[in-house]
Amino acid sequence: MNKVYCCYPGGKHKALTMSYDDGRTQDRRLVALFNQYGIRGTFHLNSGLFADERRIDPSEIPALYAGHEVSCHTVTHPTIARCPLPEVAEEVLADRRALEAYTGYPVRGLSYPNGSLNAEIEQLLPLLGIRYSRVVGNTDGFELPENPYRWTSTCHHNHNLLELGRQFRELSKRQYLYLMYVWGHSYEFDDHDNWDLIETFCREMGGREDIWYCTNIEFMDCMDAFRQLRFAADNSFVHNPNATDCWIQVNDGTPVCIPGGAFVML
Repeated sequence: MNKVYCCYPGGKHKALTMSYDDGRTQDRRLVALFNQYGIRGTFHLNSGLFADERRIDPSEIPALYAGHEVSCHTVTHPTIARCPLPEVAEEVLADRRALEAYTGYPVRGLSYPNGSLNAEIEQLLPLLGIRYSRVVGNTDGFELPENPYRWTSTCHHNHNLLELGRQFRELSKRQYLYLMYVWGHSYEFDDHDNWDLIETFCREMGGREDIWYCTNIEFMDCMDAFRQLRFAADNSFVHNPNATDCWIQVNDGTPVCIPGGAFVML
């Protein structure tokens, strides 16, 4: 029987994604750095706070975040664990509607405002069209999320970022999938006068052939697509019912692309 492993696009086994909250004007400089080094990420915006001069103008959204993901952070950034559930639902759905009017695509992610959540909110989010949500905290590791609605990052950018990046670059065992997930707020680089930190990180991490650079939702969609693959009982062939390609590794060999809609002998 064939042994099959999930791969990231291109047959890669390491992925890097970034996650930044609040849509402050410092996102302009951060996005420029990401674009320079080929880093990609997700920006969680509060659609009800655009009038604040410290935040980006919503007219900038399509061009500024092109190639990245725009995601929810609720309309007004309340501590939602203290709010009635209908209010939470409206905060999320109204944020989705407003952001989708600017992006032109379904907005399906969330980061919890103030890191606030509870079990009821976690159960509510899938009903609101949300596929994942990030919590506050650090794992200091590179494991994949077990619960996408309590998605914990590898680290905040002020938490051992360069050392964790070095450890990530050195990972070589291809029997595992690894994910490095960094979060923060772009205005913190002004507050701590450490733009050199994120530029060094991007320079050291960017342009590597063994890393898939993805947004938060692209990572989740990749994992979901693999779970939809339909394998023969003996893994001798596979059908990909997805519209997108999937990548697998068979018997520790060369990665194989399974085109969307295709049947492939393994």
